[in-house]
Amino acid sequence: MQISMNSVVSLNYEMFDASGVMIDKNHDPIVYLHGGYDNILPAVEAALDGQEVGKTISVTMDPDDAFGEVDPSLVHEEDVGLFPPDLEIGMMFETRDPETGESAQFRVTAIDAGKVTVDGNHPLAGMQVRFEAHVLDVRPATEEEIAHGHVHGAGGHHHE
Repeated sequence: MQISMNSVVSLNYEMFDASGVMIDKNHDPIVYLHGGYDNILPAVEAALDGQEVGKTISVTMDPDDAFGEVDPSLVHEEDVGLFPPDLEIGMMFETRDPETGESAQFRVTAIDAGKVTVDGNHPLAGMQVRFEAHVLDVRPATEEEIAHGHVHGAGGHHHE
C-alpha cells in the first residue's frame, strides 16, 4: 500500500545537522496519520507521500521548513528565586499566559549571578536539518482516527 491521504504510517527516523552529525533518532517507531493533520513536519510528509513499506526518504530542510528561526523575544532572564532549588541547565518548564491561557515551554540555558536564562525556542530552531525516514508499515486509517486527526492504539494516541 502506498502512503496517501488518511494512511497510518509507521517509521524509523534519524535527523542530522548541516555538517552531517546525528542530532536525533527515534528509539521506538513513530506512528502518524498522513494527510495534513500536522502530525509530522510538512516537508517530510510531502516526501513520504506515495512511498511504500521498505522505502527510505531523505529531506533537507532550512529552518523555515523545520523548527523555525530563532526568535529572540522568546529568550528571557528571570530571577533564580522563581525556580526550584534543584535547577539545572537543560531543565524544561511550562508556563501559561494568564491572558490567553496558552501554554509555552521554556528550556533553562544559563544560570549566572542569581539570574536564569530561559529559551522558548525549539532546541533545533535556526538549524538546517536532514531528516531520513524508513517506512516500516502503512495501513488505512480507521474512521475514528480520521475524525480525531491522529492515530489510535499501538504507537498512537490512547483515549482514557
